[in-house]
Amino acid sequence: MILVFGGTTEGRKAVEVLEDAGTTYYYSTKTGEQDIALHHGMRTDGAMDGDGMLAFCREHGIRLIVDAAHPFASLLHETIADVAKTMDIPVVRYERIYPPREPSLEWIDDYSQVPHDVRSLLATTGVQSIGKLKHLESLGVKVTYRILNRESSIRLAHQQGATDSQLCFYPETAEAEAILMKESGVSGGFQEKTEVAKAKGMRIIVLKRPAMPAGFHIVNGPHGLRRMVEQLLPLFYPLHSGLTTGTCATAAAVAATRRLLLGETPPEVPVVLPDGETIMVAVGYGEDYAYCIKEAGDDPDVTDGVEIRASVYLTQSHRVHGASTEENRNSVPHSVYSVPLCENNHPCENNHPCENNHPCEIEILGGKGVGTFTLPGFDYPPGEPAINRSPRQMIEENVKALFSLLSPHSSLLSPPSSLLSPLSSLKITISVPHGEEIAQRTFNPRLGIEGGISIIGVSGIVKPFSEEAFLESIRKCMEVAKASGSQRVVINSGAKSERFVRTLYPTLPRQAFVEYGNYIGATLKMAAELGFQHVTLGVMLGKAVKLAEGQLDTHSKKGTMNRQFIQQMLDEAQCRVTPHYTLARELWQAIPQERTEDFCRVVLQHCQQHCQPLVPQAALTLLLIDDDGTIHSL
Repeated sequence: MILVFGGTTEGRKAVEVLEDAGTTYYYSTKTGEQDIALHHGMRTDGAMDGDGMLAFCREHGIRLIVDAAHPFASLLHETIADVAKTMDIPVVRYERIYPPREPSLEWIDDYSQVPHDVRSLLATTGVQSIGKLKHLESLGVKVTYRILNRESSIRLAHQQGATDSQLCFYPETAEAEAILMKESGVSGGFQEKTEVAKAKGMRIIVLKRPAMPAGFHIVNGPHGLRRMVEQLLPLFYPLHSGLTTGTCATAAAVAATRRLLLGETPPEVPVVLPDGETIMVAVGYGEDYAYCIKEAGDDPDVTDGVEIRASVYLTQSHRVHGASTEENRNSVPHSVYSVPLCENNHPCENNHPCENNHPCEIEILGGKGVGTFTLPGFDYPPGEPAINRSPRQMIEENVKALFSLLSPHSSLLSPPSSLLSPLSSLKITISVPHGEEIAQRTFNPRLGIEGGISIIGVSGIVKPFSEEAFLESIRKCMEVAKASGSQRVVINSGAKSERFVRTLYPTLPRQAFVEYGNYIGATLKMAAELGFQHVTLGVMLGKAVKLAEGQLDTHSKKGTMNRQFIQQMLDEAQCRVTPHYTLARELWQAIPQERTEDFCRVVLQHCQQHCQPLVPQAALTLLLIDDDGTIHSL
């Protein structure tokens, strides 16, 4: 059982993550005022002291605590740490994402350090801090306290000695020389608040967030939370998540770069995902490369267990004023990120060479086992390595972040910094042993990706049997079909139906045939968005009877075969059929042969009624396929 301490944005996100498991957990807030919907969670409200928390954990069999409370709730964090130590329970801290501390702001460790030379101060540090700031008033500082406009907060403010004239309510503001705020992180709107204060010319004083107790497992996003719960409480989720090939390639690139530039070989490295959160990923090292083992979790994936490697080396750049030479462009398919960097990773002005020893550009190349795009319709043109845009950006941004760890004349560089040119280039080659063989068991040959697997992943994390991932793969196939130049796309439920339908369109390119699985409605909408003029939908009877009723997603989890509706269609076709059938395909034997075409016509008419509105500008052809491959149409 899991106990979550929330009441925050992070608490709300933790609920979303845990709800996916369909397993019971407890959600605790101090005041009970947070509006949050729980389906599998059980709510408990009211502050817990150490004894109360200990008793709760024992009574309810708590085996894991998720601390998603406010970062400044120091007493609660310490209490959680004490109880966890007593009961030997692991704690996952759902932390916020914090921007780097800006030197131009005034950073303090506690309220006693608020400068006394301030004449007027707007305190946005919450109602609980009023008593800690009252001493400033005796020093002649005019203090205004911004709090939430709710009865409990106003009452607490009055109890601490604040008058109505000293209060303003969020999101209102008050004129003051300086503003006092907490280091509240991205979710707390810290950057937005500082920008507003700067625009008003206010002096900005920031209370640093307190350190978390030792021993907490720190995560700062939903993917990291799920992976940590899966690790610490494996039975909570019936299915476990995994990593995309893009995340694995990024981890390998980060590890290889750390070894090259910093001389470090850590067993795991931090990877910043596209949503901004950071997860730790296990890595290993070969003679001249680093690697990450692809883990698919419980998602069926032929790349599970594959070793994804990254080799990183420095070379003299051929770039002149941000453009590579013709010789360099033609040497090997690659992508060049030509952002000259100097002084703390800031872009060089006017394309001047870097004045330190940081690389001035990053090149991402595809090595052995990574496929090559041979058809249009992808993020990059034919001839480029099959590394999609999101993974390339992940690799680039994560590797660039390492440059900030280097001093301008770091002696840890290998080769030695004295040998580096200010126009040096960092080349990152991603490779996958046996990738070409593995790719034959994927959609890659059909998509026109040759020579290996593709490095993909939008979120960086693979959810088991993810609807989002499946839809994304359909969309990519549809985009390739469009890029093939075909004005018709033929969508089918799987390989069997496609084999039959292909005989009707022998001249269409292979890429024009796309499998929709169960997502008929979503695939038709994609066809409309991409502007196909002709759409053919092949469907077998099991899915057709659901589609005829308007079930655009035919997965058994979303809807079952409606015998009453099937009987209605049989009546419309004047078919007298014994009601004893278990599967829809048994109807092919039950329907009198002379009524088969009438029944098919009725089914297809109902399907047309629901499908045509999804592709209003296209000519839609519906094909009903029986078990022996006979194709019926309107």
